[in-house]
This record gives sequence, structure tokens and C-alpha cells, in this order.
Amino acid sequence: MAAEKASPIPSETMKPAPAPVRTAEPEHPPAQTRRNWQKYGTPALVVLLAAAVIFTITRNWNAWEGGRIEQVTDDAYVRGDLTPLSTKVAGIVRDVKVSDYQTVRKGDLLVQLDDDDYQAQVAQAKAAVEAAKSAIENNRRQKQLQQAKVDRALAGVSQARAEISSAQAGIEAAQADVDRTAPERRRQENLMETNSTTRQKLEQVVAQDEQSRAQLTSRQAGLQQAKAALASSESSVDAERRGLAVLDSQEAQLIADLHAKEAALTVAQVNLGYTRIEAPNDGSVGERQVRPGQLVSPGTQVIPFVSRSKWVQANYRETQLTNMKIGDVAEIRVDAYPGKTFHGKVIEIAPASGSQFALLPPDNATGNYTKVVQRLSVKIALDDASTADELRPGLSVTATVRTRR
Repeated sequence: MAAEKASPIPSETMKPAPAPVRTAEPEHPPAQTRRNWQKYGTPALVVLLAAAVIFTITRNWNAWEGGRIEQVTDDAYVRGDLTPLSTKVAGIVRDVKVSDYQTVRKGDLLVQLDDDDYQAQVAQAKAAVEAAKSAIENNRRQKQLQQAKVDRALAGVSQARAEISSAQAGIEAAQADVDRTAPERRRQENLMETNSTTRQKLEQVVAQDEQSRAQLTSRQAGLQQAKAALASSESSVDAERRGLAVLDSQEAQLIADLHAKEAALTVAQVNLGYTRIEAPNDGSVGERQVRPGQLVSPGTQVIPFVSRSKWVQANYRETQLTNMKIGDVAEIRVDAYPGKTFHGKVIEIAPASGSQFALLPPDNATGNYTKVVQRLSVKIALDDASTADELRPGLSVTATVRTRR
């Protein structure tokens, strides 16, 4: 009882504790919504905008790129005609007339081969041509002689025909004499039987008759002889004409042989010309690949030649060629000459993409197709040809083509 009185509990402590004050519930949902929007809505909006931009760019990129007035590419290089000069005939190098990287003019002698053998072949071919010409001239003279023989045989024919005509006329005259003397002879013989004429007269008439008959026989023999001479002359004409025909055929053969000899001479002269390797145009040479005394065979490369003419080959993407035409002006910036601009114009556009000219063109029908933007070569010529001497094939170029719209 004493302990309980010593520690009395105040009456206030016996009251229940007041409930904690709670904030108003309507203030929490807006703040939570704002935090959720910032956490999820903003990234979603950014993704949607990015997707819209990507879609728009992807769908219209080719049109935008092809519609640009200035089309630029750095996939461009200086090009030139580079020709590896080779030998056509075998021989020993006599002299090399140029040094490495020397500038040359068209027709300058670069390499000379030993040409003694080819000079001898040319001389031999010339002699063969002269022999063929002499054979043709000899044949022509034989033809003239044979023609003279033909003419002589024809003259014999004419003479034989004249003799035949003369013999026939003589026979007719002799026959007329026989026809005249024969009746007279019979009349005188009848008169002699009656002693009405003298024997002298009879003998005279008989002699005339015999003479007429002999003359007729002689004329007939002459006619046969003239006919035989005519046949002989005609045979001679035929034989001489056959000989002339043989000479004509020989002339055709000799002319063909002459043409063959002249062709052989041309080949020998061409081979002789191949011993001189000359510059095909104005330009410069590369490094010499042969030296004097070296034996070379056909196809041996002796020295490369770079023509003076230069151009730019720019490989544009297919999407850049929408408005590009032949004749468009171009600006060329060469990496080797910073700050310097060359001017030119488009002269050619490749008829197909570079992949079509490749050794192994791609086949997109194999099932593993991947679309790759193709490139086409555009040839750009320089406006000032004198600037070509400053450029070297293979230099990197940035080409800008201004399309005409």
C-alpha cells in the first residue's frame, strides 16, 4: 500500500495518446503521375521522334541526295593511258635511247634492236620481187613473139585461101580452053578422014587440046595443094593460139607469184620496223626494263609509256547520278596540290556499274542477298590540257560535279 502511494500515476498520463495527423490524400497522385511520365513518356517520345526522323531520312534520302546541285565524291583518281611497250620480234637490244621517267615526243626512238638479220631478209625479199618482175617481162616478150607467130600463121591461111581462089579461077579458064579445043580437035579429025584438012592443022589442034587438058590438070593439082596449105595454116594458127593461151595462164601465175613476193617483202619490212620501238604519242616513259645486249623474245616488255593526255575517273554512288549529264561542269581538287582547283566537264558516264565489269560479278540470286549501293565511273576531262603535265595517273582527287537542273 505504501509503495503504491509513493508513485502515483498522474491523471493526464492515463489519457489515450492523440492520433497522428495525416496529410491530405489528393496531393499524392499528381506527383506520382509526373514522375511516371518523366520516367517512361520522355524516352518513348524521343524514340518515336528518332524513328520518324530515321523513316523520313531513309524514305527520302535518295531523292535528297540525287537532287543536290553539287555532287561530291572523294572516290576519284587521275587516270591516263598507260601502255607497256613490248617487242614484236626476237632480237638483241642494241641501244636504249631514253632514261627512266624521261619526257618523250611522238615518234622518238626508245629502244633499238639489232636489225642485221632483218635487213638481210628485206634485201632477199626485194631480190625475189625483182626476179618475179623479170619473169613477167620475159613472159610478155614471149607473148609478143607468139602473137607474131599467130599473125604469120593467119597470113598463111589468107595466102592459102587466095591460092585456092586463084586455082579455082585457073581451073575454070583451063576448063574453058578444054571445052573450046576438044570440039575443034574432033572436027579436024573428021576432016582428016575425008582429007579435007592438012595434017599440020590437025596436029596443031591436037597440041592445043592436049595443052588445055594439061593446064586443067595442073590447075586442079594446084587447087588440092592450096587446100592442103590452107588446112596446114589453120592447124598452125590453132597451135600458135594454144601456145599464146599457155603464156597467158603463165602470166597470171607469174603475177600471183609477184604479189606473193611483194607481200613477203612487206612482211620483211614490217619486221624490220619492229626492231625500232618508238613513242606512240607525246608523254613520258617509266622505268627501263631492258638493257643493251639483252636477248628479248616477242612479248617482252621493254618500257612502260604514259600518254600526256589525262582525265579524272570519279566513282559516284548510283544515288548521285539522278541529274548528272554529259557536259556538266566539274571542279577537281587534287590532294597533291592543296588549295589549287582544276576545272573540267563530264564527257562520259559508264554504261554499267563497276561490279558488272568485275572478273567475278556478284550473283544476288544465291539467297544471301545484301543490298549495297553501287558506284558508276564518271569520266571528267580537264578544260586546260596544259595542266595535264602537272598531274600523274593514280593521284587521289576530290571531284565536285555541278548538275544542270
